Amino acid sequence: MFSKFTSILQHAVEALAPSLPLQEDFVYHWKAITHYYIETSDDKAPVTDTNIPSHLEQMLDILVQEENERESGETGPCMEYLLHHKILETLYTLGKADCPPGMKQQVLSFYTKLLGRIQQPLLPHINVHRPVQKLIRLCGEVLATPTENEEIHFLCTVCAKLKQDPYLVNFFLEVIHDPVLHAPRRQNKLKGLASKGIASLIAEDMLKGQDSVTTDTGQALQPGETSSGADQAERENDLPEQADDLSTSLDELNFTPSPGALAVPPHGDYNLVNSLLNLTKSPDGRVAVKACEGLMLLVSLPEPAAAKCLSENTCLCELLTDRLASLYKALPQSMDPLDIETVEGVNWGLDSYSHKEDASAFPGKRPLISFLSWFDYCDQLIKEAHKTTAIAMARSVRKRFFGGVMEPQLMQTSEIGILTSTALLHRIIRQVTSDALMHEIVYFILGEQREPEKQADINRHPLRHCLIEHCDHISDEISIMTLRMFEHLLQKPDEHILYNLVLRNLEERNYTEYKPPCQEDKDVVENGQIAGAVDLEEDPLFTDLSPNTMLSNQEWLSASPSASPDHSKNDGKTEVHKIVNSFLCLVPDEAKSSYHVEGTGYDTYLRDAHRQFRDYCAICLRWEWPGFPKPLEKCNLESAFFEGYFLKVLFDRMGRILDQPYDVNLQVTSVLSKLSLFPHPHIHEYLLDPYVNLASGCRSLFSVIVRVVGDLMVRIQRIPDFTPKLLLVRKRLLGLEPEGPIVDHMTLLEGVIVLEEFCKELAAIAFVKYHASSTP
Repeated sequence: MFSKFTSILQHAVEALAPSLPLQEDFVYHWKAITHYYIETSDDKAPVTDTNIPSHLEQMLDILVQEENERESGETGPCMEYLLHHKILETLYTLGKADCPPGMKQQVLSFYTKLLGRIQQPLLPHINVHRPVQKLIRLCGEVLATPTENEEIHFLCTVCAKLKQDPYLVNFFLEVIHDPVLHAPRRQNKLKGLASKGIASLIAEDMLKGQDSVTTDTGQALQPGETSSGADQAERENDLPEQADDLSTSLDELNFTPSPGALAVPPHGDYNLVNSLLNLTKSPDGRVAVKACEGLMLLVSLPEPAAAKCLSENTCLCELLTDRLASLYKALPQSMDPLDIETVEGVNWGLDSYSHKEDASAFPGKRPLISFLSWFDYCDQLIKEAHKTTAIAMARSVRKRFFGGVMEPQLMQTSEIGILTSTALLHRIIRQVTSDALMHEIVYFILGEQREPEKQADINRHPLRHCLIEHCDHISDEISIMTLRMFEHLLQKPDEHILYNLVLRNLEERNYTEYKPPCQEDKDVVENGQIAGAVDLEEDPLFTDLSPNTMLSNQEWLSASPSASPDHSKNDGKTEVHKIVNSFLCLVPDEAKSSYHVEGTGYDTYLRDAHRQFRDYCAICLRWEWPGFPKPLEKCNLESAFFEGYFLKVLFDRMGRILDQPYDVNLQVTSVLSKLSLFPHPHIHEYLLDPYVNLASGCRSLFSVIVRVVGDLMVRIQRIPDFTPKLLLVRKRLLGLEPEGPIVDHMTLLEGVIVLEEFCKELAAIAFVKYHASSTP
């Protein structure tokens, strides 16, 4: 009570007294603080019962006022005094000792305001960045302390300053020297210090600091003159013994070298990162989020030395992955894939889910949001990080989380476990945005192999083979979820995905049968057909062509661009109208139902195909794919062709389209259409060219569909009223007819509808790709 009365009286006196020059006023407030430690006999009273907070605030106001009154960049006498007399060093020591109680909060607040409100660069000064570095070490030592808010604000202020001037980070990369070098000197001083109390020690050192004149002028260091290297050590050794400050004395009191510490070799340290990492574990969510924001600023700094130190000498990578693993393990063993896919509110900075306020809650939603939110933070951190740091963090996530935690879950035998883990992997793939992390996820799923596949390569990357097999799993749910995962994987901007799954097996075009060109093949008949090509009208499989399904040459002349000399018949492209009609005419008339329903024609697919193809071209633009197939003369056609396990499973599934559930068929055809959209000439030839000369024993997408149609024509004869039933099923699927009695052969009828729509989609894709390649 007496101290508060004294503070009020002091303010009254200051208000009535004539104003002193700023420097005298500044020195007055600082000496008032030091005299407290000299005169006080009670160091247990909280700091709020003293005048210290008021004096510190006055000192800060004076420094701001002085800067405002001077030209930009000019250092005033008050700031010179603060630097010259190592006031920040002394304040750090008082904060570390927390004498009087609560002093640490006051010191943190003073540092934060000083760095935030003073515009001139302070951190380059050795008498600023050295005590700042020491104070950083005190932050995050103990969680849930009363000083957590002040600690995180201080750390984030330092991070913001480093973001403004990234070169300053070099002042905060310490070199830790062998403690045994300093042990004898310290141990000698310990004998003289151990018997002294903290209060008397503070008073003694303050008097010493005020009465002595040091040789340290507090001048700013240049970026190359970091206090973390040998220059700093030499500078500190040159200081007179009288300049040993209070913090050094207190550090010596607490120094107890352990045998383990003496064996530690010199290494870099990044205490700013370590303190922030500790505070990310705070039970106070606001503090944890601010710590994450501080780390986001630090990892994005462009300084290579900082990036190297951060990735090699901090536990950042381990913390990210270990927390990711622990949050994943906290998820329920079984979750609805739809819940995993549709959960919203996933943002690392807004993880404030309330179960009571959620009308759409489901078991496991809270831990699911926590996991996805932390993954979102890891993803954004890697996305913003310096390349060195990003690669290190992404590899750590792949090794410690995906390889150590997720892989066993994906390869287990429990169907429920497989479905849940695959749904989570699918959600992760959809959510990830950083290139470095996506690249590591691709390597985790597919492996790094780029040579053509062989049928004996099952054990080269077991997870890849396991996931591809899951596309043809006995459980339709697992098959659909795995196919969806691959569908979204194919849409990611990573060249290795498509190359590993498909392209490496098509590189040599050994799916084709090479026929040396002769003069007759170079001639084009008058009706525009390619010499040697099979005319569909003469093919017994297509004797049922109708005018409604086939486009006339006149229609194509108006819809298609004219052929140019650059696109001659030897460029691997068959005339597009023949390709389109080939797909449109695959399904026989009696198996077609779309022309009975408005808005289901072939043209409805053109707009979607154009948009999707444009998106895929944008993704593949930087991959520098060739515009034409590799010449057959340069291909190794002698090697045996294997389409690869991914296409094998898709073709096998496509071959069973008449006997599979509707949802499975939709997903299989969706993946195949996405593959067909890629603007690579070999993919186009293998998946979209019905006239490619297939080598013996090889199959293409068109040949698979031809076999399905052949089977369909036989089975149609055994089903009475096939066409009316087919039309009824289509209308029910479109919602144009109410559900009624179960129709016989429902699976077959739904398969026929999917097959017809898929052929129209392939025809649209073929036309759009031709049009794009022919347009300048």
